[in-house]
Amino acid sequence: MKGMTKLALDIVMGAVIPILILNNLTGPLGAPPAYVLAALVPVLYILVDTFLISRRFNVITSYVGLSAIMNGILAFWFVDGVLYALKDTAALIVSVVVFLGSVLIGRPIVRYFLLQGFNPDTPARESKLRQLLSVPAVQHSLVLATLIVAAQTALVGAVNFALNLNLVTAPFGVDLFNQQVAQVNAITRVAFPIANLIAFGLGFVFVFRALFAVLPAQPSEGQQSELWPLIDRWEPAA
Repeated sequence: MKGMTKLALDIVMGAVIPILILNNLTGPLGAPPAYVLAALVPVLYILVDTFLISRRFNVITSYVGLSAIMNGILAFWFVDGVLYALKDTAALIVSVVVFLGSVLIGRPIVRYFLLQGFNPDTPARESKLRQLLSVPAVQHSLVLATLIVAAQTALVGAVNFALNLNLVTAPFGVDLFNQQVAQVNAITRVAFPIANLIAFGLGFVFVFRALFAVLPAQPSEGQQSELWPLIDRWEPAA
């Protein structure tokens, strides 16, 4: 699935449909059932995409799947006020911990995004790509990219907590609570994915600069986007 199509679908399933449910089904279903339904739609979308459509099982998809399951469980934790703000920020907190933890153990998680994105089609290519990503200059860029995404996630986590704390003030179980949740979702579930793409994009700028500095010189300007021929020509230092 192409990047922009995937982003559009993520916004529709993660924001548009839940907001429509909160605004239009709270009356007919009742506030708590409508809230749970709206919370579970993005969770089910992620699980279906991971296990039935994409069917790619690796570090990244496992992390995404577990995060979705955690959000699904938290949907049944009926709280308001500070606890709701904390609950709605929990996934972002976990993400920051995972990203920073991956740096501390020397396995920056952006490395796995690249391994998945390059999708080596033979064991030999996979082995060579792993060697390339272990070159010190490239490894440093992976750490930097991971820290950039972690910082961005921490920032949006703080914003998310503040928005929920200040805008979702009604007690859980009343119609106004669902309306306030929908208002916050209209901001966060559109703005945050875009901010995440920007952070990843910035991080990958540093990674690709490091890759092109290590790989053989390109034959022509027209092949700048073709990395596999360069990787195939690259020989690790003895």
